[in-house]
Amino acid sequence: MAIQTLDIPAQRIGQSLGRILGHAQPKIVLGTVGMTDSRKKNTGATVKYRRWLPKGATTSSPNTFFADATGVDRSATYVQAQQTSEGVTPNAESLTPQDFSVSQLQFNVLYGFTDQTADLSEDIIPKVMEEMVGERTGLICEMQLFGVLKGCTNKFYGGTGTSRATVNGGISINLLRRVARSLMANHAEPVRRMFMPIPANGNYGTAPIGGYCFPVFIHTDLAADIRDLPNFTPVERYPDASKAVEGEFGRCEEFRFIASPDLVSIQDAGAAIAGVVPALKSLTGTSADVYQVIVGSQDAWGHVGLQGFDKDNITLLPTGQKDKADPHGQRGYVGSIFYYNAVRLNEGQMAVVEVGANALTS
Repeated sequence: MAIQTLDIPAQRIGQSLGRILGHAQPKIVLGTVGMTDSRKKNTGATVKYRRWLPKGATTSSPNTFFADATGVDRSATYVQAQQTSEGVTPNAESLTPQDFSVSQLQFNVLYGFTDQTADLSEDIIPKVMEEMVGERTGLICEMQLFGVLKGCTNKFYGGTGTSRATVNGGISINLLRRVARSLMANHAEPVRRMFMPIPANGNYGTAPIGGYCFPVFIHTDLAADIRDLPNFTPVERYPDASKAVEGEFGRCEEFRFIASPDLVSIQDAGAAIAGVVPALKSLTGTSADVYQVIVGSQDAWGHVGLQGFDKDNITLLPTGQKDKADPHGQRGYVGSIFYYNAVRLNEGQMAVVEVGANALTS
């Protein structure tokens, strides 16, 4: 195990100390949406969620009440199926459940340092480690959630693509409208708890911003493509930009867009970029990098943790604690150990949109 010693690279002892520079920090955006379920200890590792299916729905189509039928008035068919006949006792029906299981996973972050590092270094290393542990803990949860959400079966592809390997275009208004049509047909509820409505204030060039929306989580590489959408309103034109959420940079129709550099692409996973206009970003210049855009709705996914193991808890074991393994108390540790997992609760009420990004070469 690596442990921080006093021999820190670019040690500044004996020199005029410059300020500590900022470092790259992860942005937690996906984790701000979804159902949060903090479980009690000693209740098992697996959590089971259940929904009851409405009349006409099935476990494969839990949001659809009307069966496909060519040339048939499906709404009339639904109503007629509920009509009674005089003197005839109707058949009783039973409810059908749909269950989703998720098992909690345990993660950890751990840094070590020596007593000389704590005693002699001009940098307060344990304090820096605490900050790093908190940031890494949040990023672990965000990336675990990202991985779960990317498995959504309701997928859309950029350009003329029908799979990841054939993605040959970026995000477009028509593609987003197809997503909106799918979500609304599946009775998806716009997110209400996260986003505040922003009424018009009369200032020139501003527009009212609705609170109900479908949040769209993108990598920052896609921000330029989003800004080119027709009717896009940047956050600078919100009547009150302070009410935008972390990472939000604008809206278009029923969507509000949140960007993070941590929602990384799958490099060189798309179609060949030769001849594609506009040119798409590619690691090697051969195939398009594919970005997985997450579109959410109210309670489409959930987070599971454990009470008493909060994601922000930091464990600090200072130097000076002596035992048989460390008789002089020369080693200290900063870390966290925690439980977390995520689950998709309604495939049809969220979507994954796989697209390329404009290379911005001209």
